[in-house]
Amino acid sequence: MSSIFSVHSRFVRLASAVGMALVLVACSGPEKNKQLDLGPNIPLIGVRLAWSSSVGAVTFPLLVKAVGNLVYVASTDGNLAAIDARTGGDLWRVSVGSKLSAGVGSDGRYAAVVSQENELIVLDGPKELWRQKLGAVTMTAPFVAGARVFVLSGDRSVAAFDVVNGRKLWQQQRTGEALVLGRSGIVMAIGDTLVAGLGGRLVGMNPANGKIRWEAQVANSRGTNEVERLVDMVAGVSRDGNQVCVRAFQSSVGCVDGIKGAPLWTKPASGATGLDGDESILFGTESDGRVIAWQRVNGERLWVSERLRFRSLTAPIVVGQSVVMGDESGTLHFLSRKDGSPLNRMSTDGSPVVTNLVLVGQTLVAVTRSGGVFGFKPE
Repeated sequence: MSSIFSVHSRFVRLASAVGMALVLVACSGPEKNKQLDLGPNIPLIGVRLAWSSSVGAVTFPLLVKAVGNLVYVASTDGNLAAIDARTGGDLWRVSVGSKLSAGVGSDGRYAAVVSQENELIVLDGPKELWRQKLGAVTMTAPFVAGARVFVLSGDRSVAAFDVVNGRKLWQQQRTGEALVLGRSGIVMAIGDTLVAGLGGRLVGMNPANGKIRWEAQVANSRGTNEVERLVDMVAGVSRDGNQVCVRAFQSSVGCVDGIKGAPLWTKPASGATGLDGDESILFGTESDGRVIAWQRVNGERLWVSERLRFRSLTAPIVVGQSVVMGDESGTLHFLSRKDGSPLNRMSTDGSPVVTNLVLVGQTLVAVTRSGGVFGFKPE
């Protein structure tokens, strides 16, 4: 099972504060909880496999990035590919020659990843432009926008670099718990504000200089040990206009006004993956495999599905009349947005779906741990 925690020392200089990580492995106990028998698949909606490709094994917290018709993927060994989601063909493919810990960020031209040696690597198409050493382990995919690359590192620092030459423009440092998530967090733009998840808060910054514009509390640290106190935000954000809905690890889900920085509501929740939704409903998967729908306006529950419990689900994605998530057997489950009832399910290569699902035009793209990249067309 892949690890989801890293620990950094508070007793070394900032430049190497998270340079060496201890890894804790999340275990489920001596006996795995029993999964429900799903029975035969009775397709109520049409879905077909349009194409498949491969990128290489994925054992780091890959964030699949979609820009226009392209989807950007990467393997642990440092293979990057820009794939046309309409056909499954490569626009380009390249190896950066280093094992990766985070990626992929892209604005459609420049792409950015982070190596296990804590190097931020930026490419212009398939051509590497520069590498810049970071001061901490980084597992969050870089965010590329406005001719800059923004990086959220494991020591809860946010830094900005010039996308062309790699010059560091600013760095914002935030102290916090020693334990940090071994998965991608939140770095995004809302209007002219850079928004990052720092501990249990969303923080809005001026992208030009890193100055803080607002902070919104989504979760509070609790418990008596470092694991219980960990409430970092996880990648996978549902945005509707200025309203941004997020998940704090094993703590809560909540929505924030991304312009004013005002919390709108929070609800307790015990999940480790992000959210998706539309203008009225928010969807999430809990750590035990329950799928939950909340009213977007106030966080009240609409329905809960328990048929996929204990299947290690990915974050959900809304696709037409369905909400879709992948599982540890490489299966994609299409559930009704209305009530969570099953509509269809599709197989990949038998290895776990380990990344966020993305919808690129009319194509749903999934990536597995074995490195399979699959494009499905809901009909």
